[in-house]
Amino acid sequence: MLIARVIGELVSTHKHKSHVGRKALIVQPLDLDGTDRGDAVIALDAVDAGVGDRVLLVTEGFSAMTSVGRPESPIDMAVLGIIDRLDLDPLLGTALPKLK
Repeated sequence: MLIARVIGELVSTHKHKSHVGRKALIVQPLDLDGTDRGDAVIALDAVDAGVGDRVLLVTEGFSAMTSVGRPESPIDMAVLGIIDRLDLDPLLGTALPKLK
């Protein structure tokens, strides 16, 4: 799993039948210090996240498919949690900025 920030929503009028009724989000993976980590990706939403939310992003196919309740869906990423707070031991890592 990765920490990410939702930066947009994707609208598609034609899609695989397993995607019907599911929201697609554009998410930016983050490092622990809150900086961007690589490129933004598209993930199906399992928790009704919105733009600006920090989220948990799963990047493995079977976990992504089952988290959105579509075990036959051809996806490899899903948002499966909204992060309320993240606490890191100051001796072991850098804390993320406070969530708004």
